[in-house]
Amino acid sequence: MLAARDESHAVGATFLFNIAHYALRPWPWLLIALASLIVFPDLAAIQRAFPALEPGIIDDDLAFPAMLTFLPSGLLGLVVASLIAAYMSTISTHLNWGSSYIVHDFYKRFIKPDASQGELVRVGRMSTVLLMAVAALLALELDSALQAFHIILQIGAGTGLLFILRWFWWRINAYSEIAAMVISFAVALYLEFGPWQNWPAHHKLLTGVGITTLGWLLVTALTRPADRATLERFYRLIRPHSYGWKPIAHKIAFPAEARGQALAPGLAVMLAGTFAVWGAVVSTG
Repeated sequence: MLAARDESHAVGATFLFNIAHYALRPWPWLLIALASLIVFPDLAAIQRAFPALEPGIIDDDLAFPAMLTFLPSGLLGLVVASLIAAYMSTISTHLNWGSSYIVHDFYKRFIKPDASQGELVRVGRMSTVLLMAVAALLALELDSALQAFHIILQIGAGTGLLFILRWFWWRINAYSEIAAMVISFAVALYLEFGPWQNWPAHHKLLTGVGITTLGWLLVTALTRPADRATLERFYRLIRPHSYGWKPIAHKIAFPAEARGQALAPGLAVMLAGTFAVWGAVVSTG
């Protein structure tokens, strides 16, 4: 996106990425999963194929590593090496990403704005170690990869509405986003490990979205909006629809050719793109 020639090219690049990422890339995994349903139709089939395994660890997500046993030694070694490389790259990315959030978006902005570069580096190093320790402790509490997926989905669903509405409503501020991320994370862990851990996944998802939304709306109402200069600069740069930006938009008059598109067609295009991407996954199969 940042290397695109203009906004139109950036939108096209984003759409192409989502098609490649969601509609094309998962199919090698999906084909293996579909094949595993034939080779190992149930958990008893996995147990029969690997009698030395403890019955307590036989679960649905064991089908993928079970399918890897059909690979010859050379290819199996290549797959193991690729899994290790993927793990290392993902862990390093998220540790650096999380540390940058803590340092730049929290510590420097709210705790100590005049912190030196050396101090920020030290905070970054400490937060990286802390994040790794917390991640390791959390991993020990997980029973399966599916459980981790449910937690990630819960966190993303809780913050999703805010991350969309921040483009449409001027009142959302940094405290709203921090509150949404913290609340959704806490609620996801509580629903996954607390008294309601046996709830159906969709019940936990809807509950988490509702609690998180109420939480960040309350924080938004109790905190001050971003300063007017920042809001005006954002509005001039992004040109969001004026409906949710009336206190800012009425002071800024764009010429007709520079105005953003109407809200309804924009939302329709967004929904059409979303259904096109997800529909491509199913239609490919």
